[in-house]
Amino acid sequence: MKKLPLFGLLTLMALPAIAQKTDKRLAAVLAPLLSSFHGQAGIYVHHLKKDRVVAINADTTFPTASMIKTAIQVGIFDKLAKGELKYQQPLVYRDSLLYQGEDILGSFRDSEQIALDKVVMLMLTMSDNTASLWLQSLAGGGVVINQWLQAHGFEHLRVNSRTKGREANRAEYGWGQTSPREMARLMEMIYKGEVISVAASERMYRNLTRNYWDGQGLTQVPPNVRTASKNGAVDESRSEVIMVNAPHGDYVYCIITKNNKDQGWNHDNEAWQLLRKVGFAIWQHYEPASQWKPDPALGQF
Repeated sequence: MKKLPLFGLLTLMALPAIAQKTDKRLAAVLAPLLSSFHGQAGIYVHHLKKDRVVAINADTTFPTASMIKTAIQVGIFDKLAKGELKYQQPLVYRDSLLYQGEDILGSFRDSEQIALDKVVMLMLTMSDNTASLWLQSLAGGGVVINQWLQAHGFEHLRVNSRTKGREANRAEYGWGQTSPREMARLMEMIYKGEVISVAASERMYRNLTRNYWDGQGLTQVPPNVRTASKNGAVDESRSEVIMVNAPHGDYVYCIITKNNKDQGWNHDNEAWQLLRKVGFAIWQHYEPASQWKPDPALGQF
C-alpha cells in the first residue's frame, strides 16, 4: 500500500468541519517541517480572527512534560474560586516537598514561608518542579485536576504524576499527557476568559506571559509583541504552547514531539530547531508585511 504524505493523510482524515477551516497555505509550509523530523511531531494552530486552523497529528497523544503546569494552575484557581485557598495566603515550605533538581523553591530552608501566588509564579515562570508538585497537591491532586479537565471536554489532557490509577500512563508519557489541539485549546480558553471566571482567566493569562524559558518559539516573534506560553522538555520530547497577540490577529499554537532521535540538550537539538522554524514560519505567514527577523546571534544568550 502506497504511503500517503503527511499532509495528504491529514486532509483525508480530517472531519468536514475542520477541513473547511484549514489554512492550506500554512499547512503546506508546516507539514514538510514536521514530516522530516526524526521522531514524531504534532501541531495545532488556530488564528482566532480568521478562524482558520492547521492540524497535523493534532489529536495524537504526546507527553506534556512541564506544559502540564498550565493545567495545575487551573486546578489552583478552581480552589480559589471555591474559597478553599486564598491567592496571597502564606504557605510553609517543608523539606519533604523537595523535588531534586535546580529548583529555586528547593533551596528554601525547612519552615520558611512563601505566599501562594509566588509559588504559582515559580511554577510557571521558572518551571520549578518542587513548586509544581506542591501546587498539584494543594489543588487536590491529579485526580481532582483531571476531573475538572474531563468535565470541560478535555479527553487527552491529563495529569499523570502522583495520580492514582494513572501509573501506566505515567510510565508511557511522564508527568502529563495531551494532544496538541487540547493544550492549545486550554490556552485559548484562558485568554478568552472562559476558565473559572473572567478575572481568574486574566490572572492566569498574565502569569503565562512571564516565561523565563524563552529560547525557542518565543524568539521567533518580535520582542515587543505580547506572548503567553508554557513549554516542556525531557530527553525524548520537546514542546511548547504559545499564544501570540499579533498585530493582525491573535493566534495560538501547540507543537509537541516524542520519540526524538536527538535527545541532546544543546541549542541545536533537532526538536528545538523544529520549534524555532515552526514559530517563525507561523509568524511570517500571519504577518507577511513584517520586516522583523530574529537576530542569528540570539542563541548565545
